[in-house]
Amino acid sequence: MKKVLFNLSLLLLVVSVYSDTYTDEFDNIDIDEILSNKRLVDNYIHCVKTGQKCTPDAQKAREIFPDALQTNCAKCTDAQKEKTQKIFEWAIQNRPDDFLEIENQFDPNHQYRNLYSDELKAKNIILPPLK
Repeated sequence: MKKVLFNLSLLLLVVSVYSDTYTDEFDNIDIDEILSNKRLVDNYIHCVKTGQKCTPDAQKAREIFPDALQTNCAKCTDAQKEKTQKIFEWAIQNRPDDFLEIENQFDPNHQYRNLYSDELKAKNIILPPLK
């Protein structure tokens, strides 16, 4: 049974990476509920930073994140774009040090910060200053 679930998860990941949009299976997740729960937020942040102790949905997000960052979320559904903006805003306001650490991990040259700065400003997302 575990092998079947693993193969199914692998297939979903491959399909989501090579399709026009990422999988929408998590589009109905209540982001506000997650962001209001410190334990869940800590677990997601730990997963993003280390790739360890990840829930299946957090692992998928972690795997998709570099591609989404490089393509400005071109394969994201509208719901994913909205949730991503909410997460960015929340992280910048509530966990700026974690945000900067993750930014340094996934974008050490800060090319995406510069590339998307006008778009982020238009959405009233002000990135924390680099340290």
